[in-house]
Amino acid sequence: MQKLWSLLFLPVPIFCVVLFVMAPSYGWWLPENASTFGADVDHLFNVILWIVTIAFVITELVLVYCLFRYTGHGNRATFIHTNHTIEFWWTLIPAGILIFIAVYQFRTWADIKVAANFPNADVEMEVLAGQFEWRIRYPGPDGKLATLDDIVSTNDMHVPVNKNVKIILRSRDVLHSLFLLNMRVKQDAVPGMAIPVWFNATKEGTYDITCAELCGWGHYKMRGRLLVQSQADFTTWLAEKAEEQEADTETAAVVPR
Repeated sequence: MQKLWSLLFLPVPIFCVVLFVMAPSYGWWLPENASTFGADVDHLFNVILWIVTIAFVITELVLVYCLFRYTGHGNRATFIHTNHTIEFWWTLIPAGILIFIAVYQFRTWADIKVAANFPNADVEMEVLAGQFEWRIRYPGPDGKLATLDDIVSTNDMHVPVNKNVKIILRSRDVLHSLFLLNMRVKQDAVPGMAIPVWFNATKEGTYDITCAELCGWGHYKMRGRLLVQSQADFTTWLAEKAEEQEADTETAAVVPR
């Protein structure tokens, strides 16, 4: 009877593996990829997931075997103070896996994160993270950032489809993290640093912008929208936004104080 109870642990790895295999077919997996380098990121995710899954299955099978094999013997377990052979292998194998992952992901990391490898930017903007909003600033008619004619948007990031977008990411207060899940972009915004980020959106649509770093009491509401548009719609939006800001400036100039 005790051996039968030990077999109740066996459905756990079986259920997890079946769910693991079925999940992509039912859309229970990664959200839609809409980025040129998203497939590479997803591939790395899946490689790591397979490694973890194999380790999980082996661990669970060893557990079930030990429970079944040694249940009901009535013998007291023997405490082994040290075993250099076991310690060598359980150190070497995880270290080897970590080294493999570090080497295997290097090309993808270099393409996405190393500024020297960024493609030429078709659109450049500054994203300023702050408690608790995203301020996005585009160059105005003069084509330069950080000038008086900059176009500013709060929590709404507009980009053209199939264009290389470069972001200069900053924080005005604490640590934040820009998370564009469908673009497979995640980058911390560190106070005092200007961090370059790039992506190329392949599908028009509206996607979420979230903060992936606990940044204070209002962290939960630090959400925005990424709107991927055609080049024509993006150009029209920039022109309308520029006219709107110019009108607001003129109105403010004539209103008596």
